[in-house]
Amino acid sequence: MSSRSSVTSAANRLPAGGSGARPRVIVIGAGFGGLAAAIRLQAAGAQVILIEARSQPGGRAYQLKAEGFTFDMGPSLLTAPWLLQDLWQAAGRHLDDDLTLVPLRPFYRIGFADGNHFDYWGDPAADEAEIARFEARDVAGYRAFLTATERIYRRAFAELAGEPFLRLSDFLRVAPELVRLGAHRSVYRFVSRYFRHPQLRMVFSFHPLFIGGNPFRASAIYSIVPYLERLGGVHFVPGGMYALVEAMTRLFTSLGGELRCGQPVERILVRAGQVWGVLLADGALLQAEAVVANSDVATTYLRLLPAEVRPRGLVRRLEQARYSMSCFLLYLGLKQQYPQLRHHTIFMPRDYRGMIQQLFDGQGLPDDLALYLHTPTRTDATLAPPGGESLYVLAPVPHLGHGVDWQRETLAFRERILRYLEEQAGLHGLRASIVYEQRFTPLDFATELRSHLGAAFSLEPTLFQSAYFRPHNRAAQVGGLYFVGAGTHPGAGIPGVLLSAAITARLVREDLACRA
Repeated sequence: MSSRSSVTSAANRLPAGGSGARPRVIVIGAGFGGLAAAIRLQAAGAQVILIEARSQPGGRAYQLKAEGFTFDMGPSLLTAPWLLQDLWQAAGRHLDDDLTLVPLRPFYRIGFADGNHFDYWGDPAADEAEIARFEARDVAGYRAFLTATERIYRRAFAELAGEPFLRLSDFLRVAPELVRLGAHRSVYRFVSRYFRHPQLRMVFSFHPLFIGGNPFRASAIYSIVPYLERLGGVHFVPGGMYALVEAMTRLFTSLGGELRCGQPVERILVRAGQVWGVLLADGALLQAEAVVANSDVATTYLRLLPAEVRPRGLVRRLEQARYSMSCFLLYLGLKQQYPQLRHHTIFMPRDYRGMIQQLFDGQGLPDDLALYLHTPTRTDATLAPPGGESLYVLAPVPHLGHGVDWQRETLAFRERILRYLEEQAGLHGLRASIVYEQRFTPLDFATELRSHLGAAFSLEPTLFQSAYFRPHNRAAQVGGLYFVGAGTHPGAGIPGVLLSAAITARLVREDLACRA
């Protein structure tokens, strides 16, 4: 580790207690949000214990290695790299000393049911050339779209996403401006103002699906993703995205933090309205002055908090809330390669609106398929044996509240995906080339990740489930309890959870400083 950068400033450090002891903080869950919060708090002077239920850190960002193949099991791309640079700076280090980021070109290849495809580069000239192939008049619309999304980005992301929104007045203060920016419109409706061609409307509106959102319902605030990607690029980490988890873990432990894996938390302990520790599954009690939950926010409120201290109003809202879709994932080790695939390849459904409506609001599985393929061997050949492919296939599917029996449907749905890839996506001979396979279904999201309803991204990001209306980073009715990750403000995705870590760590630091 380099020592070139200055240590965390004194203004951001916690004072020691009366005995000189550092305040103890427990972080539940070592996903990206939990790791980032733990790093910030450890660097600020707390003594942090990071507790992970699974056998290794990462949460949803797990890694699978088998028979020479390496798979990232969750997040597979990185945007807004300056948020990681800021995290390393908070720890007095430099990101470049610990991690290499590889920019991807193109960002994605997006395929359509008619056989056409769009290569999305994030470069104005290249993207305009692609747009012109579909509809020449939409080039001007694209330029206007970027101007409009830059305005939204400057206000809603760069300025407001880092604010905690703990009071309704905080939201009401900015609401008129958000309306002027078009936040009351859906992403799809907003995009449709700038693009005529229906396939271009798909290209520039699908991004909310990356964070569990419905493009026809998510606020136009989420239309900033193409601008965000263009601003900072789309990146991959050599060795797989899990290399980022490993770098964050090394940073945390080098600061003196303690990581405990394979230790599920059974209960958050509360006395007189104040958190005092956690109960582990093995019966051990750990005491702390603050607990930061990177665990699923609904599961934490509905199962980890003692019944007598669960805030009734919030519990009722969580029980009635809209949750994101889930995911069905295939991890396929192949003995051949498919050069037509890019690092990220997306296959759009024939009926975009109908498929998404069924996904979020229907019963059973959608009639149509949308697929996201991650082929990291395009960028890092070491992730598969020579001549092979590590292929990650993700199909968005309804969460467990939509009546799908995955015990019965898993094999049939797998066959449906493989048939599509062979017959419609052009991956001929795919079945015969599979030498290793693993699956992850909504049931696994519920059991392995303890995600409420098996939702892959926690609460659905609608306007009235965002900012103030999302579960707050600081619990209002239980002192010393805080939240970080996809279920709290500002939301899912690596940029969202890194921002939530900065917000939450600041709140913990300020509160502990006041109590010192």
